[in-house]
Amino acid sequence: MRKTTRISSVVAILTLALTTALAVSAIAVPPVAQAQTVAGNTQNSSSAALLPAPSIDLTTVDDEGNTSIVLTDLQESLSPATGDLTDGEIASLLYMREEEKLAKDVYLTLYDQWGVRVFQNIANSEQTHMDAVKSLLDFYRLEDPAAGSAVGEFANADLQALYDQLIAQGAQSLGDALKVGAAIEEIDILDLEENLAEVESANIRTVYENLLKGSRNHLRSFTSTLSRQTGEVYEPQYMQDAAYQAIVGSTQETGGRGNGGNRNRS
Repeated sequence: MRKTTRISSVVAILTLALTTALAVSAIAVPPVAQAQTVAGNTQNSSSAALLPAPSIDLTTVDDEGNTSIVLTDLQESLSPATGDLTDGEIASLLYMREEEKLAKDVYLTLYDQWGVRVFQNIANSEQTHMDAVKSLLDFYRLEDPAAGSAVGEFANADLQALYDQLIAQGAQSLGDALKVGAAIEEIDILDLEENLAEVESANIRTVYENLLKGSRNHLRSFTSTLSRQTGEVYEPQYMQDAAYQAIVGSTQETGGRGNGGNRNRS
């Protein structure tokens, strides 16, 4: 399923779930979606069972799983441009810049609302993910779609609608907020895997591989925090169950520079 189709489905299901929850004054909001409903095409499953390591690891990972990209390492790893990017590669970069912004903005907003450190910690990591994509935009002299935008503002209308719905969903309870975090990481994983299946540029692939590793670690962080805070066991909303279990059932992936220092626990 293409990203725009996936987002349209996600927004529609989020709207239905939120409307239903408000109508019945439910304490626990039903899962945002079921993986088979949103993913649609069963062939679009995550390859995370293989847990592929980045070909060039640019990450640091602290003991809570917060995974950041070291920008100086990225700059040193960039290969000289040997040809023009394809239209698809350009589109993927522009989209990924704002998708990483969506993650950061949602987490900052939910941290302000719930005060649980996992949101702030991962938002800090997402800023380095945004910066990594921005480095590629600068390298290829592409206009930044996120330039000058405030928290919660997006040039992409689909991402704007998704942000609005995720914030509404996360406002219902702490459990729902943590589920929103996990759902964002699921969506990122699927989108990055889709991009990696199509992108040929070595520079873009290096960044996407590192972003994918970060999303796997952050998915583990949100689901484990949900369990600690609420006692709930997270059910995957977009990924196929086997791919999801391969990630959360495996240990945290460490950084290419080793694990970083401690951050605040949730």
